[in-house]
Amino acid sequence: MFSFKEKVVWVTGSSTGIGREIALAFAENGANVIVHGNSSVKEAEITLKEVRDRGASALLVLGDVTNRSEVDRMTAEIIHKYKQIDVLVNNAGAMVKRSKIEDLDLETWTKIINLNLTSVLHVTQSVLPFMKKQKKGSIINMTSIAARNGGGGGAVAYAAAKGAVSTLTRGLAKELVDSNIRVNGIAPGVISTPFHEKFTTAEMRKQMAAQVPLGREGTAKEIAGGALFLASDEASYIIGEILEMNGGLLMD
Repeated sequence: MFSFKEKVVWVTGSSTGIGREIALAFAENGANVIVHGNSSVKEAEITLKEVRDRGASALLVLGDVTNRSEVDRMTAEIIHKYKQIDVLVNNAGAMVKRSKIEDLDLETWTKIINLNLTSVLHVTQSVLPFMKKQKKGSIINMTSIAARNGGGGGAVAYAAAKGAVSTLTRGLAKELVDSNIRVNGIAPGVISTPFHEKFTTAEMRKQMAAQVPLGREGTAKEIAGGALFLASDEASYIIGEILEMNGGLLMD
């Protein structure tokens, strides 16, 4: 068990999937949890209830992480209630849609980049002044195995965005280490979440799972374990690391 008692943890995109499980995991380990949603309000409210059912103090913030003014408003709501933000998990993101490069229009490209990459910039910049004032903090950015292997069919824009998130993570780690803010990332492989239910056919998932040495898709709860570790004091000497969690599909 990890201890996050009296810590405030903001998990963006925590209405479903990996984000929800990360929020629940921190709740089970004593944290005050900030649940975030945008369009999936009902799902975010379910996460909020489940977090509170675990005995944790929680706050729901709603807003578009691609919009800096909305991000700053959400940060202000958190600070107003808890006066601090100790852990930020930049989890919000989506493939938006699959598109081959010859069919990829600029509007779709921009939406994918903004949702998966620019959002990380917005939320990180918004939270940083408070972490620096506290003289400590942990930031975990959710990237993807696609950042390393280019993604599946029609996912080139998503893969490019996640590749940039990985690079941003390493750059931020160097820049913020002097402020006692540790920055790391997690790169999930094929995980059983609504993400794949929406963007991946059953046949594609079967083929991808067959390539995983463990022989199955991972679970969102398994990814949450990685987030707990990276945010914990047990990982105090880990900076700029991308934790590859893919069942052996990609090995360094």
